[in-house]
Amino acid sequence: MAQPHFLCMLLFLVLSSANACDRCVHQSKASYFSDAAASSGACGYGSLALTISGGHLAAGVSSLYKQGAGCGACFQIRCKDSKLCSSKGTKVTLTDLNHNNQSDFVLTSRAFMAMANKGKGQDVLKLGIVDVEYKRIPCEYKNQNLAIRVEESSHKPYYLAIKLLYQGGQTEIVAIDVAQVGSSNWSFMTRNYGAVWDSSRVPNGALQFRFVVTSGYDGKWVWAKNVLPADWKIGVIYDSGVQITDIAQEGCSPCDDGNW
Repeated sequence: MAQPHFLCMLLFLVLSSANACDRCVHQSKASYFSDAAASSGACGYGSLALTISGGHLAAGVSSLYKQGAGCGACFQIRCKDSKLCSSKGTKVTLTDLNHNNQSDFVLTSRAFMAMANKGKGQDVLKLGIVDVEYKRIPCEYKNQNLAIRVEESSHKPYYLAIKLLYQGGQTEIVAIDVAQVGSSNWSFMTRNYGAVWDSSRVPNGALQFRFVVTSGYDGKWVWAKNVLPADWKIGVIYDSGVQITDIAQEGCSPCDDGNW
C-alpha cells in the first residue's frame, strides 16, 4: 500500500525537478527518418504511433524524452530558412528517443516536409538537417479522454502492463497507483519504459487508477475511478473517464516566445 507521507514526498520531488520553462523557444537542429520507423519508437506506442497527430511524430533527445515522462509531449517546430519554410512550422508529438546529439529532434519525413512553404516540401527534405526553433505546446485531444491500453505482456492475475494514450495538456504523468474499485488499498506501478507502466501486485476485480500529473512547477492527483473491468483483456483500449488539459505554470523569468 502506498503510504501518504511517501506520496507527498514523491510529489514534492517530481515538482521540484520539473522544467517549468518548456514554453520558451529553443534553438537547435532537426533531421528526419522514414515514417515507417515510427512504429518502433522507445515510447512503446508501436503501430498506434502512426495514428497520433496525423503521423507528425518526433524522436527527442534525452532532456526531452525525460526517461519516458516526455512521451506524448507536443511541440511546435519550424525551420529558420524563411525562403523554404513557413513561419507557422508544424506540430509534432514525441514518440521516440533521439540518440543523435547533432539535433534535438528527428522528425518523421511527413512532419519534416510540413515545415516547408507550399510546394517546397521536397526541397526541405533534400537538406536532410535544418536549423530550427521549437517550443512545447499543449496537446489537444478534443472529446477524447486519457486512455489505457492493456499490453500483451499482461498475465492475469499476476502481472499488469498498461500503456497511456491521449494524454492532453502540457503535462507529464510521473507516478501511477492502482487499486480495486471501492478499495483504498493502493499499489504503486512502475514505469517499465516509455509510456508503458506495470505492476506485479495486481488487485482482484475491477480496477481504478490515480495519477500524479505535473505541469511546470504545478502538479496534482488525477483519479480515474472505474477504468478496467474485472474481466479486462489484453490488447483492449479502455477509456479512463478523465481528460487532462492542464497547462504548464511558468517557474522562470519571462522568456522569448518567438512571436508564436
